[in-house]
Amino acid sequence: MAAPLDLLLTSSAIGIGRRLLPNNSWSRLAVHLARRPRSVGKRVSALGQELVDIARGRSQVAPAKPDKRFADPAWQSNPLLKRAMQVYLAAGETAETMLTDAHLDWRDDQWMRFVVDNAVDALAPSNNPLLNPLGWKALIDTGGLSALRGLQHFVTDMAGAPRIPAMVEPDAFAVGENLAVTPGSVVLRTDVFDLIQYAPRTEKVRTVPLLMVPPVINKFYVMDIAPGRSMIEYFLTQGQQVFAISWRNPTAAQREWGFDSYGQAILDALAAVQRITGSERTHLQASCSGGILAAMTAAHLTEIGQDHRLAGLTLMVTVLDESHAGFAAATLDEETAKMAIAMSARKGYLDGRALAEMFAWLRPNDLVWRYWVNNYLQGRQPAPFDVLFWNADTTRMTATLHRDMVLLGVHNALTVPNSVSMLGTPVDLSRVTADSYVVAGLTDHISPWQACYRSARLLGSKDQRFVLSTSGHIAALVNPPGNPKAAYRIGPTDDADPGRWVNSAPQQRDSWWPDFVLWLAERSGPQRDAPAGLGCPELPPLDPAPGKYVLAR
Repeated sequence: MAAPLDLLLTSSAIGIGRRLLPNNSWSRLAVHLARRPRSVGKRVSALGQELVDIARGRSQVAPAKPDKRFADPAWQSNPLLKRAMQVYLAAGETAETMLTDAHLDWRDDQWMRFVVDNAVDALAPSNNPLLNPLGWKALIDTGGLSALRGLQHFVTDMAGAPRIPAMVEPDAFAVGENLAVTPGSVVLRTDVFDLIQYAPRTEKVRTVPLLMVPPVINKFYVMDIAPGRSMIEYFLTQGQQVFAISWRNPTAAQREWGFDSYGQAILDALAAVQRITGSERTHLQASCSGGILAAMTAAHLTEIGQDHRLAGLTLMVTVLDESHAGFAAATLDEETAKMAIAMSARKGYLDGRALAEMFAWLRPNDLVWRYWVNNYLQGRQPAPFDVLFWNADTTRMTATLHRDMVLLGVHNALTVPNSVSMLGTPVDLSRVTADSYVVAGLTDHISPWQACYRSARLLGSKDQRFVLSTSGHIAALVNPPGNPKAAYRIGPTDDADPGRWVNSAPQQRDSWWPDFVLWLAERSGPQRDAPAGLGCPELPPLDPAPGKYVLAR
């Protein structure tokens, strides 16, 4: 999870607290509401009447069906708990409605929604140990042991970053044993990355290979998460040759690595892939912050007349256009950027654990309070889940790359041709003409799909396909075929308005993976015999996949 830039680059460096403290947005909210006394009076009066109905037991306020916080029957059968829940729901709805009534500028609106949402979620009676029936039942069932376990969990979690309830136990999975187990070998190791070539699964393979570029703040194996759910495994079974970059987890010693270091790494990986396979062209697939680097590298190849090396460019949950990109773009400013840059410069890197904490507070009900109840009030261990284990297996970002990304976001530089450079050449995304396949998630709370759509339109691809999956940031990617709830919309990005596009694009059932494999196949040349071994004489296998860099903490 490497975007959006503000939360990746500033909030995670300076902490969540600053985002919740009063500032000018609070003042403007007060002024806007003061100018609408009738609207405020109407909302307050309606809340007062609702509170009277709640006290009399006549209120019809009830949680939404997807809201699991109040699923226990006691919230309906116990009069005290039911009234506490209804007061909370009514007050929360009033706060949200008044914020909408204020008609704030989009930046102030995004900032204040973050504050209000976090405050409302935190005040839920389900988080209160004196009210939540699950906590009382656990206390009775365990003879008080649940309280001791909960206290132990709390002390352990608060002892070090990220200071949020653990979503998964640190020993729930083991990389190379039950995660990232697709057979392959490291065929190139540099100071910056491992390049992994995966063993073919079919007798015939496509001539043109695929190179996968992961985010720079998380490890690559979200694309090889577990057997049956691995994107890499699926592509191999469809006859695609697959290579993947595994970034080194940098320390302060690598503080100088920036855009150019990572852009050169992608070029080095491309050269190795082409040397091993004999193909002059390669598909480049990248996600999140890796997508930003890949797009800039594609622009560099165009500027030096080597764009023919790319058979296609695939960007997944990648935001290149930060304008109106949700809370992130709303809170990005020069002062915050300078503060964040200075803090990472002193340390030499941005710590991925701080980033994990910030991301959790973007979805507090799902990623904080749910585990607060499970871990602390009930004294239970969190259930093992491979994606959450991957999410907790964070890496660091070098201070220089952090600075480069911050400045890119502050100036939204990728939307302005030639305002940023890669390896000494100006970046103009409109000159990138390689066929492109862009994937976004409908419920992505990190990279809003509308921003991904606008980002796709920055590319100069004459043949472009945009896919909108009915999932979130990671579920849009870890999306194997066979899920009856999965669906996606697909089509070209001809319409400038994302809203009109989503209303007109046809919806398909199941996963987008099969469509992508067909898209690759159409651009991957004829089939050939699968290689008998991995690597080549100049680049022999070094270590079994997933390599050494992925294991570094």
